[in-house]
Amino acid sequence: MQGLLITNRFLRTEKFVEHYRWLSAAAKARGMALDLWDNASLSIRYGEQVRQDLQEQLAPYQFIVYWDKDVRFGNYLMMACEEMRIPVYNSVDAMAVCDDKSETYRILQLWNDAGKTKEERIPLLPTIVAPMTYSGVGYTNLDFLGEVIQQLGFPMVMKACYGSFGQQVWLVNGEEELRSQTIRLAGTPFLFQKYMKKSHGHDVRLQVVGDQVVAAMHRFSVTGDFRANLSNGARMEAYVPSWEEQKLALRTVHALGLDFAGVDLLFSNGPDASADVVCEVNSNAHFRNIAECTGVNVAEKMMEYIARNSESIL
Repeated sequence: MQGLLITNRFLRTEKFVEHYRWLSAAAKARGMALDLWDNASLSIRYGEQVRQDLQEQLAPYQFIVYWDKDVRFGNYLMMACEEMRIPVYNSVDAMAVCDDKSETYRILQLWNDAGKTKEERIPLLPTIVAPMTYSGVGYTNLDFLGEVIQQLGFPMVMKACYGSFGQQVWLVNGEEELRSQTIRLAGTPFLFQKYMKKSHGHDVRLQVVGDQVVAAMHRFSVTGDFRANLSNGARMEAYVPSWEEQKLALRTVHALGLDFAGVDLLFSNGPDASADVVCEVNSNAHFRNIAECTGVNVAEKMMEYIARNSESIL
């Protein structure tokens, strides 16, 4: 089988490139070829003959691994892929939903609102999306923060809708700090979330591929930081998820239309209990750390899944 790996031309640090190598090596180990394109390999063009030209370029490929967040480029490829029945992992639509944290919560809320039983629902952090303004205008009136304080209390978490590795996430402890941070973020999509005190500095990453949780790790801060991201100095240990935790991660991935993802869960009752609240979902979760922690090569699991699924389509 011949596949295509789509990456971002401008993310070429070792932190990113090593994942491309892992995916290519995992494909090769299964007798699959994986060519590398990036989001600047083709000009996005519209007009006569464009679809036919694009289809000719994609004709050698039986599947695409879309390892980027350039939605416009992804949608351009989808013009041809849908007609040619070339499967894309993850789908561009699902990736776009996960890239925007407010959109992730909107889709998961729709899942919960669709007549789900208590067991089928996906527990979410209480979240308020900040009203949009423009950077050149700013927030000329902050009265809406009154409801935010009433609903979430202090401390609370403020989080940019776009961001990775625990960046653009802040713990806000009082009204003055809340107001100044809100003013600073004017023009940036962001949201307010309830602070999960009993999960301070702790979370669980469950790596899902298809219908399986293939690896899991507990991340914990040793610096007092409320975030448990390894890039912020947290540590990790292998984790054996309960069946309830696994089902929650699988429901979340299914609700978002993903083939694979890293699902981050928080502990509403402390790290001695099960992780039971969805914090974030990462469609293109990096997997080096979880491989070092658990010994599971997620790239291999992904290629096994793609081989099985693509063969059934073909």
